[in-house]
Amino acid sequence: MEHFYVYILLSKKDDKLYIGYTNNLKRRLSQHARGEVSSTKNRRPLKLIHYEYFINEVDAKAREIFLKSGAGHTQIKDKLRKTFLF
Repeated sequence: MEHFYVYILLSKKDDKLYIGYTNNLKRRLSQHARGEVSSTKNRRPLKLIHYEYFINEVDAKAREIFLKSGAGHTQIKDKLRKTFLF
């Protein structure tokens, strides 16, 4: 069965979030770390601070879109407020 992940990275360079989704989290994190993702290559190092697991790609993509919205950013920052204290 295929599975999908929505993940959030924190840039240690600019303290901003990157939100994405993938069907292979380990591979995608390696791509980010090696600078192979154009939107994050200049924002390294990156730290995985959150991920969610889905069995349906449509649900994963919808969650990614929500988290990228203003309401989604507010929700995730509230949920992970202690993470941002470090």
